[in-house]
Amino acid sequence: MIVSPATHRPATPSKTPIRAEISALWQLAWPILVGQLATVGMSVADVAMAGHASAQDLAGVALGSSIWMIVVVTLMGVMMSVNPMVAHYVGAGQFDRVPHVVRQALWKGLGVGAVALVLANVGGLVFDFMQLEPAVHDIAVRFVRVTSFALPAFAWYRVLYGYSASLNQTKPMMAISLAALLLNCLLNWVLIFGHWGFPALGGVGCAWATMLCIWFNLGGLLWWMRRSPAYRSTWPFDRFEAPHREKVRSLLKLGLPIGVTYFAESSAFSLIALLVARFGSTQVAAHQIALNFSSLTFMLPMSLGIALLTRVGQALGAGDPVAARFRSAVGVGASVGLAVLSAIVMALFSQQIARAYTSDVPVATTAAGLLLLAALFQVSDAAQVSTSCAIRGYKVTRSPMVIHLTAFWVFALPLGCVLGLAPDWAPWHPAQPMQSQGFWIALVVGLTIAAIALVLLLRHVSHRAVLEAALPVH
Repeated sequence: MIVSPATHRPATPSKTPIRAEISALWQLAWPILVGQLATVGMSVADVAMAGHASAQDLAGVALGSSIWMIVVVTLMGVMMSVNPMVAHYVGAGQFDRVPHVVRQALWKGLGVGAVALVLANVGGLVFDFMQLEPAVHDIAVRFVRVTSFALPAFAWYRVLYGYSASLNQTKPMMAISLAALLLNCLLNWVLIFGHWGFPALGGVGCAWATMLCIWFNLGGLLWWMRRSPAYRSTWPFDRFEAPHREKVRSLLKLGLPIGVTYFAESSAFSLIALLVARFGSTQVAAHQIALNFSSLTFMLPMSLGIALLTRVGQALGAGDPVAARFRSAVGVGASVGLAVLSAIVMALFSQQIARAYTSDVPVATTAAGLLLLAALFQVSDAAQVSTSCAIRGYKVTRSPMVIHLTAFWVFALPLGCVLGLAPDWAPWHPAQPMQSQGFWIALVVGLTIAAIALVLLLRHVSHRAVLEAALPVH
């Protein structure tokens, strides 16, 4: 049975509206959170296990992941257009219109996934122009090459992910992601270190494990959906449907700005690994450790944001912009509150976190310093991701794209280059390059700018929706 917004976890009379909304949001978000943590846990396992193989393996995986993450996060954003569309239909009770959207989104995913595969391999050519140790270069190139074959499967998985989440069905992704995490750890152990008669592939073993686990995710979600009664009334695979140009175009029109938004942020983080590579494996490895753990804590506001997109979209589909505005405010507030706790934990235990990743003392010391800077942007990071997800619930995607491009490519990256690289051509630069630390200071600035601008945009969009609903219909 599909649970409609009106019947999904109704509030008890003893709950205040804010508590009731937080409860409803959390019911959607916690399985997403567990699933997201499991997915990031795969990356944590890659970094930790490669780091214990050798510093070169860790650096190669870090550089390969920098290209992989730019492509895969951008692809995730492009495919997210299915979320608000399905959520609006669910809120309006128009369940019969959902299968068509999902089928067309799968056609879109087929094309976008193939393009992503090509772009990932083209992006890997950047390593040929960098001054890298030969072993690190070889691992990075092979990492990108192997993982690129998972991108078409990832595109389809994200379509089904958005479809399922918008039907209030978030537990399947949690269960499948946990199974994939266990599979990834096992495959890493076998392929990195060469157990059970397999050759020791080092960092490249991480790539094979990642690729196989993404195909496992797609197959697992299809299997779950086929067996669950929750999808029967909207089952998209009951018949074949050719691609419809206009529908695919509308999905691209909504999804491409989200993809560019994700690209702006992910590329800013990933390009730092490429820019600090000139300073040696220690700087690259330390950056990757700090980025990896920051990604782990980021999953909490990200999961709340995905749930918030569903809640806002369903309210708007039901014709209730006042409820959508209220849900937006509560969701953003909850994300920021939890981010404060994350920042405190990260600041207090930065040394212990870094040492859990690597036994290399210089890498651990550098990473601990970067984690202190990461603690500073926890609140702004949570604010920007939750507000941008709420705004997408209104099917507004271009303005957040402009904000993210400005925050990261106009402010954060140029400032990071000045502080981190100290180029002679800059009118002002530090006496010595601040290396990765300079880039992370710039990220604090960029995320703060994005958060402030997106909060103001959400306020404008939500108030405009309320005013438009109040206008008399002629």
